[in-house]
Amino acid sequence: MSNMPSELLLDERHVLSEAVFAELVVWRVPVPVRGSAHEFRYRLALVVDGKCVLRYDNEAGKGDHKHFGDAQQRYRFKNAEQLVVDFWADVDEVLR
Repeated sequence: MSNMPSELLLDERHVLSEAVFAELVVWRVPVPVRGSAHEFRYRLALVVDGKCVLRYDNEAGKGDHKHFGDAQQRYRFKNAEQLVVDFWADVDEVLR
């Protein structure tokens, strides 16, 4: 196990309207999160009227996945940049 600390790479909150915001948090971790095969831990969320309607995360044991409302599906992680691109594409889809 590595002694390197986790490194916060991204911590942003984007207010999209009075009732809508997106929060993006990405860390580089010394050891992959259980269920993931890469060096990132992340949580990206779109909140509308106080309810999370879209979330990408890789909580321990579940691996990379995304939630659309109550539905959950696997997410194929490529890299941190593509993660953010994919999230914003889904935000556009949800808000359309």
